[in-house]
Amino acid sequence: MSAAEEVIDVVDEDDRVIGQAPRGEVYARGLIHRCTFIRVRDAEDRIFVHRRTPTKLVYPSLYDMFVGGVVGAGESYDDAALREAEEELGVRGLPRPEPLFRFLYDSGGVAGKWWSAVYEVRCELPVRPQVEEVAWHAFLPEEELQARLGEWQWVPDGLAAYERLRGR
Repeated sequence: MSAAEEVIDVVDEDDRVIGQAPRGEVYARGLIHRCTFIRVRDAEDRIFVHRRTPTKLVYPSLYDMFVGGVVGAGESYDDAALREAEEELGVRGLPRPEPLFRFLYDSGGVAGKWWSAVYEVRCELPVRPQVEEVAWHAFLPEEELQARLGEWQWVPDGLAAYERLRGR
């Protein structure tokens, strides 16, 4: 099954489930759905940063300082955060990501709006990122990540989550 065919929950402005539809239809119709964003730190407190593959449905080939993705139909944010982090990092046995906050993100016509649940987790395991999702990766110190904000093209929803995290 392709990512566009994956069935996900459709939610309202208050994050209540109101239906289900294939992801491609949700994006095309601009329906509200749910996503997770997980900031991953290693044992040295560096942040996992990656460039998305060119085959991603939304924001292909852009950089991101979060792993994560769309919450599946009937799946909780917490379960999706752990699943997505383990899948994208290519690891098993991560601790459960810690929930930090949620916000409603408007993509400005790219793929609708999505409730964004932001988490943090420490990964001390060797990572083998999923080749379908991650074209390049590194663990960067926070100062280097901040220096790259003006140099690299970043996913706008990840930037919005990062700015909210920095403001906390």
